[in-house]
Formats: sequence, structure tokens, C-alpha cells
Amino acid sequence: MHQRTAMTDEQTRRNGQAGQAGQTGHAGQDPQGAQEPRRPPGPRLPPPRRGADWMFGGVYGTVLASGLLAALDQAGGENTPFYDASWVLVTACAAALAHGYSHHMSSHQAGSAALRWRVLSRALWNEWPMIVATLPTVVLLLIAGLTHWDSHAVTAVGLGLNTALLFAWGSFVALRVGYRLGQALLIGLADATIGLAIIVANAVIK
Repeated sequence: MHQRTAMTDEQTRRNGQAGQAGQTGHAGQDPQGAQEPRRPPGPRLPPPRRGADWMFGGVYGTVLASGLLAALDQAGGENTPFYDASWVLVTACAAALAHGYSHHMSSHQAGSAALRWRVLSRALWNEWPMIVATLPTVVLLLIAGLTHWDSHAVTAVGLGLNTALLFAWGSFVALRVGYRLGQALLIGLADATIGLAIIVANAVIK
């Protein structure tokens, strides 16, 4: 009798341990054994641009300013430097907004409306180097308006200035990402070639 009681107690103890092991092994599952679905991670804020990232935006903005400066200088047209300066700035802002919005849409993820607006705001803010890069051209046009410079002279000076800035941007970016000095200068020359191409195109077309 005592032997049967001991066997019954031992069997009960083993069954209890097996039940605890089963509960531990099925943690995170429902009673039917199905795993709970994991929620997809929400969108993350893009990091602010720094280093070479914002420098590339400067190259883009400088090329944009050169193209606008050459296009706004019409042969035989009225000299309107203040209008040209405002148009360069407005176009740069529109281009920056479009560029940032397209980046946001291409990496769109599910999330709350508030978080999506924060992600969009950060993406648009990251485009500020493009706008800043057009400011030398804008300032030059404002000075031209105050001093009554000839429009062709202003265009020539502006295109030359932006070509020099392209060389500086390209060389500086290359040095920051790890190129040697000689290679960085060659990359700067390659960027400056874009400015030279705009100068040649402006001379040929007009």
C-alpha cells in the first residue's frame, strides 16, 4: 500500500514538471500553439546629413544656380537682377522640396500620421545644402542690381565663380571621403568641367 502511494506521488510530481516545461517551451504562443504575429517596426527618422552627404547637395545646388543664371540672361532682354535673384532662390527651394519629398516617398513605411510628418520634415530639412549653394549666385545678382552691373558681365562672373566653387566642392568632398590629394584634385576638375560645359553651352546658344 505504501509502495503504491509512493508511486502515485512520484507520477504526480513528474506530470507537474512536464506541464511546467510545456508552458515554458510555448512562451509567446496562444493555447492552440500558434505564434503571435509580430508588429512591423514603424518608420525611423532619417539621420541629419553631415560630412560628405551635405557636400554633395552643395555640388547639385551650384550646378543648378549656374544653369539658372545662364538661362535668365537673355540677349537683348531687360536687365532684371533682383527678379533673377528671387527666381534662382525660389527655384532652388522648389527643387529641394521635390528632391526631399521624392526621397521620403521612395522609403515610405507604415506608421502613425504624426511620425510620418516628422519623417517628411526631416527629409525636407536634409535638403538645405542645395539652397545654401545657390546663395553666392543670389548675392551676386543682388549686388549687380545695386551697382547696375551689365547683365552679360554678371553672368560671366557668376558662371566663373560657380565653376571655381564646383572645383572646391569636388576636391573637398573627395578629401573627406578618403581620396588622396592628387585624386581629389582630379575629381574637383571633373566637377568643374560641368561648370565649363555650362559656360560653353551659354556662349554657343547665345
